[in-house]
Amino acid sequence: MADVRKGQAPAPLGREEFRLQFMRSFFDPAFEPVKAALAQVEEVAWRNYDAGRKAPVTQKAGPEFADPDYDLSVEWKATRDRLLAAQRRQQDPRTPSRVLLIIGAARNDGTCPGEVSKTWRMSLWAQQTLTEAGIETDVLDLSLLTSAYDLHIHPCKGCVSTAMPLCHWPCSCYPNHAERQTNDWMAEIYEKWVSAHGVIILTPVYWYQAPSPLKLMIDRLVCADGGNPDPTSTHGKKPEEAKALELAGWDYPKHLAGRAYGLVVHGDVAGAESLRRNLADWLNWMGLVDAGQQSALDRYLGYYESYADSHAVLDKDEAFQQEVRNVARALAVAVRQLRDGHLAKPDAAIKPARPK
Repeated sequence: MADVRKGQAPAPLGREEFRLQFMRSFFDPAFEPVKAALAQVEEVAWRNYDAGRKAPVTQKAGPEFADPDYDLSVEWKATRDRLLAAQRRQQDPRTPSRVLLIIGAARNDGTCPGEVSKTWRMSLWAQQTLTEAGIETDVLDLSLLTSAYDLHIHPCKGCVSTAMPLCHWPCSCYPNHAERQTNDWMAEIYEKWVSAHGVIILTPVYWYQAPSPLKLMIDRLVCADGGNPDPTSTHGKKPEEAKALELAGWDYPKHLAGRAYGLVVHGDVAGAESLRRNLADWLNWMGLVDAGQQSALDRYLGYYESYADSHAVLDKDEAFQQEVRNVARALAVAVRQLRDGHLAKPDAAIKPARPK
C-alpha cells in the first residue's frame, strides 16, 4: 500500500476568523438594514463549515455502482446522468452534427474593458461557416466568468496526482457547500463537451499562455482523461482506496476521445505558436482527432501595433478572416468523415506502452 503523505494543509478557521471572512462579501453599506439576518445566515454557514457538510443532500448510489449503499451527492449524480444522456445523443447517427465553439478570451463589453474581444468576432465567423455547412453549434464564451454574477470555474484540486481513481468523472470536488465553493460552471461545460462531435478553441495569448478562464477549464477537464466514473469505488475522496485501485491496474479511460478539433490562436507580439502547440498536444493526448493542417491556426494581428487599433487591424486582415473560416470548414469535413466512419486516429487501436 502506498503511503498517504500529510502535513501541508493549514488549520481550519476559528470561529471569529470565519465570521470576518464570511462578512467580507457584504461590505457594501446597502446590506446594513439586514445585518441581523446576515448574522443568522453566517451562523448556519459556520455550523456547516465546522461540520464539513460538503454534500448536504445525498441519495443511495444504487446497483449500477460498486457500492450501492454509498451516499452520493444528488448534484453530482444529476450531472453524471446528463453526461450519459448527452453521450447517447452524441453517438446516435440520427442526431445532427454538433460543434462546440469555445471563446478563450476574458474580455467582453459587459465588464471593465468595455469592448468586445476579437476572439468573439472570430467565433461568429466560425459559427456562420459551420451553419452554412449544416452543422449545429454550441458557443461557450468563457469571458462570462468576468462579467456574469456569481459564476465560477473553481480550480482543479489535483486529485489525480494522489491517484487517478481519486479524480472522478465528472469532477466531484465541487460543489463543496461547507467551504462555499458553489455555482461551479463546469457541471454545464462537461455536458457541452460530451454533446459535441467537434470542438474549436479560439483564444488570444495572455503573457505567452492561455487566458486564465481557458486554463481553468483545461485543468478541470483532467477528469475526462483517465477519470473514475464511480466515486463509490473510492468512497468519495479516500486516498488510500484510490491508491490501491491504481496500483492494482487502472485503464485510464478517455471519456472525450474520438471528437474532432480545430484551433484559432492569435496574439500581438509573441506566444501564439507555442500556445497553439500546447493546445494541440493536450487535445491529442485526450484522444481527439485533428482536422488537418488548415484546422490549426496561429497568427499575429497588429504585430507590435497599438492595442487601441486592434479591431481596425482585424477588419482589414481579410486573409486572416478567411483562415478562421477555413478552420471551421476543415472541422466540418472532419466531423462528417468521423460520423461516416471514414476518419479515425491511425493509432487509436494501439495500446500505449505508458498509458498514463
